[in-house]
Amino acid sequence: MGSMKISKKAWLFVSCVALLILLAGGETISSEEKGRCTYIITVQTSCTNGAETSSPVSLRFGDANSTDILIRRLNTKHAKQLDPLQPDHHRPLEDDADPIPVKLFQACSVDEFQVASGCVESPICYLYLKLVGADDWRPGSARVDVIERAGLSSQQFRFRRFLPRRAWHGSDLCGGELTPFGVKRQGKEAVKKLVI
Repeated sequence: MGSMKISKKAWLFVSCVALLILLAGGETISSEEKGRCTYIITVQTSCTNGAETSSPVSLRFGDANSTDILIRRLNTKHAKQLDPLQPDHHRPLEDDADPIPVKLFQACSVDEFQVASGCVESPICYLYLKLVGADDWRPGSARVDVIERAGLSSQQFRFRRFLPRRAWHGSDLCGGELTPFGVKRQGKEAVKKLVI
């Protein structure tokens, strides 16, 4: 009977330790669990006259743990347009087959893109857009949702100005500095750059 009580105590101790480890882990994901994630990128173009673009658009986003995801030509990714009055209403992209080609980044439009890449390790805290081309573009806002891990999705990043050409423009809420070579973090040695 004494050995039965010891095994129950040991089981209770192991269970408590395991629960504490799970609770202390927060949203950070170990490198073994990272795998691939599906990202839904929602970009709203403002309604200003001349806000649309047909030029290539690049997007870069990441987290405070130096995961940097670069999408060189967002225009080429699986896209659909959403109702501008309900841009946060997400439907599965693979179930939607738009019968006519969609012209992206039009004034007053909301475009949604689906990409797969390595997973961020903590919540997305920076997002930059770059316009490469001859015309102007005035995005209103952008956000990135991580389908498999909702707690890692970004907030809404607001632009509401014409983007400079051939230069990254956006917001970094995690204290990084954007350089021509990527995002530089203080105290971080290596940036995990994932190019799509």
